[in-house]
Amino acid sequence: MKSNNEQQEDLYEIFAKVKGVDERIFRIIIEIFKKENIQDCIGYLSDNLNLKHLEQYIQQGENLEKVDQEQKLYVVRNNIKKIIDVLKIMKDHDFNKIDYSSERTKESIQDLIQKIKDEKQIIEFLQFLILLTSIDVTLIQCGSNSLNLIVQMKVDIRNKNFENINIKNTTLVGANLVRCNLSGSQLQNVDISGINLNGAILLNCKWNNIRIHELNKLKGHTSKVNSVCFSPDGSTLASGSSDKSIRLWDVKKGQQKVQFYGHSGYVKSICFSSDGNTLASCSDEMSIYLWDIKTRKKKFLFQGHTEIVSSICFSPDGKTLASSSADRSIRFWDVITGQQKAKLDSHCYLVESLCFSPDGSILASGSSDDIIRFWDVKTGQQKAKLDDDSYQVNSVCFSPDGTILASDGYDKSIRLWDVKTGQIKAKLDGHQYTIQSVCFSPDGAIIASGSWDKSVRLWDVKTGQQKAKFDFFCDFVWSVCFSPDGSTLASSSADNSITLWDVQIGQQKANLQGHDNWIRSVCFSPDGNTLASGSADMTIRLWDVQTGLQKAQLVGHSGYVQSVCYSPGGTTLASSSADKSIRLWDVQTGLQKTQFDGHSDCVQSVCFSPDGTTLASGSQDLSIRLWDIKTGQQKAKLDGHYNFVRSVSFSPDGNILASASDDFSIIIWDLNTGYQKFKLNGHRHSVLQVCFSPDGTTLASCSGDKSIRLWDINTGESMAKLDGHEKWVLSICFSPDGSTLASGSGDNSIRLWDFKSGQQKAILQGHIYSVQSVCFSPDGTTLASGSGDNSIRLWDVQQNETPLQPFENSYINILSQLQTPSQSNNLLSSIFQYYLVTNNITILLISQSLLLQAQGALVGQGEFFNYYSIDLRPLLKSKGSNILENQIE
Repeated sequence: MKSNNEQQEDLYEIFAKVKGVDERIFRIIIEIFKKENIQDCIGYLSDNLNLKHLEQYIQQGENLEKVDQEQKLYVVRNNIKKIIDVLKIMKDHDFNKIDYSSERTKESIQDLIQKIKDEKQIIEFLQFLILLTSIDVTLIQCGSNSLNLIVQMKVDIRNKNFENINIKNTTLVGANLVRCNLSGSQLQNVDISGINLNGAILLNCKWNNIRIHELNKLKGHTSKVNSVCFSPDGSTLASGSSDKSIRLWDVKKGQQKVQFYGHSGYVKSICFSSDGNTLASCSDEMSIYLWDIKTRKKKFLFQGHTEIVSSICFSPDGKTLASSSADRSIRFWDVITGQQKAKLDSHCYLVESLCFSPDGSILASGSSDDIIRFWDVKTGQQKAKLDDDSYQVNSVCFSPDGTILASDGYDKSIRLWDVKTGQIKAKLDGHQYTIQSVCFSPDGAIIASGSWDKSVRLWDVKTGQQKAKFDFFCDFVWSVCFSPDGSTLASSSADNSITLWDVQIGQQKANLQGHDNWIRSVCFSPDGNTLASGSADMTIRLWDVQTGLQKAQLVGHSGYVQSVCYSPGGTTLASSSADKSIRLWDVQTGLQKTQFDGHSDCVQSVCFSPDGTTLASGSQDLSIRLWDIKTGQQKAKLDGHYNFVRSVSFSPDGNILASASDDFSIIIWDLNTGYQKFKLNGHRHSVLQVCFSPDGTTLASCSGDKSIRLWDINTGESMAKLDGHEKWVLSICFSPDGSTLASGSGDNSIRLWDFKSGQQKAILQGHIYSVQSVCFSPDGTTLASGSGDNSIRLWDVQQNETPLQPFENSYINILSQLQTPSQSNNLLSSIFQYYLVTNNITILLISQSLLLQAQGALVGQGEFFNYYSIDLRPLLKSKGSNILENQIE
């Protein structure tokens, strides 16, 4: 990469110099540096006496090459020389001076990544530079940028020892640090949004000025938050909710200051007066209140509307309050006297939104009648009418200079209108569902929008291009609002929360992959290296199980992808869809091989026979069909259910097919005869999935009645009923050895059941929406889950109570510091709890959302603060971390 200094060598050319270096030498050098407490790495390596000592150490400790000693010494010397040369260049390079995760270096860094992503020696060298930050303070930025590169390339750095590393001025967004030892680490001005710290050790850390989106989440409302608004000085955020309350929040501390109750219905909209002394609120019970911020009491009650009051807005001078309603009227209220000043009628349907122009002369109103109207505030007369067919308007907002009006609606787009001409200047497209709110930044350069697609987006007003996307939500976004200085964006959601976003940081979009709608089905390839997922976004994606990198995207379906299934050989993937079709895909090329048509409604499930010659499908057309893979022809049609067929599953010997239906029944089909063998009744709601045990003797089924049932396949009798889930059980899967049954539910949890005893073994929690699909890896060590929160998680489900090797020394060191037996017992208890928790943790998250994970992390004394000096430990604790306060002297 070229820096401002044109004489600086290209980064790739520098890194390429380490090609051919034996990666074990990096490890040996680090060991010697730590053993001898070296602080000047380059100085040490440049000393000939030290070099001889290092050469001897390497020769004695490692049999690097099976050649004579002279040749071996030559190899060692040459490798060390390469390392010294690169370190000397790197020390004075911009790579060791500036933040290479910044927006200005983005293009060059992506070019560099493309060149080095498959270069093993360069990747090892980057990890070497990371470890050097714990030794040499002159190489901190270099190592920090190296860690950023490693994270962006999704190099597998799980279970690594990163003790005492010193990282600053970079972003580690989405870093997967599962079970890493980060004890003694120092992080300064680092973005850790979406980081995975599950099972990590965090003892005596010093993390300061940390950036993390999730800490800026305000929780307290018990129902959806419909409206947010900053006070004029930006210190307070007001929120109105369907829980009938209004709350004021301290923006810097992220804490609730006060709570107002008075409305007997949902609070629809809130608005501060220009002096910040008064807050207005309106409700679906037709009332409008004015609240005195200082005394925290009601000032006025405005009554007059005859239906839901949907929106309110103060005039810039604070003397007038405008309100709109489902009664199709707009009313002006005198803030001083509390009297109605005027009533404006013209809209034909609910008036959704109001906004005064900056000079207070015009009021804009948007309505469900697809029309925006401009009103002369003095006369109350309509000045203009902006009409765009089939565009139900939800929100309107003037630009700070009053020349542009932004509007949004049900057609998923934002329109920018020229206020003088009434013509559309631009149309911003990108959201996938209804847009509920728009807001200009104070400088007018950015528009924020919130949508039912669960995202907030920032748009460049001049270019019309999307600048950033925030999709941390698990439900609809109802309101967005910029702080007066434009540095912060507040958004509210139907998930009952409010989120504060750093606008500048938000422009550095994380390179996160994932589906942008519900994941309906997940399936491991027979070799366990690839995971296939089918989504309501109509795509199928193939993922590298180790790194989470997307290997392929299969596009062709025109409806939700309901089910995916690998052929026994792993060369073909079958998918079914709401578009009524079944498709077979070549896994190697990602191309469609063939398509089976015949079902007349959504195809819910597909399953290959064990020999791979037949594909079974179940559909909402009430039928089950068997397809010949070679010819593509339908072999048979099985009718017997009288409601949707949700799932089909072959027995291990291929002679039996089980089907599950919304008619509450399961049918066992004898494929040799084509007739029903049994009809299993017992569930009291839709049967959503069936799955055979590996030995074929037992069938498991799950249902909307919240239960799982086990059936004897020979007799058709119910063997057991497993209860525990609180909502519909949507998916089940047996482990390959048959000892464990996994289940996913609408209660957002996954549960592991002991097959023999029927007892629950574990609850896996992390998804924030329903778990639609679960699937064991072929070796049984990993469970994949797909969810309505648009994410895929891979869980470590090994029942292993033996300490992992990277941590054994750490535990010994911890115990040696304890002063009393009671302290030792407490810590041993915590470590035991750690093992119990970390046996069932998410080891890989595939998601477009930034979700901090810290399940089972051991957090000891140290510093964990964000850039507002807010302690991160309560957040870590809420994520399942074990806080070892006061246990280490």
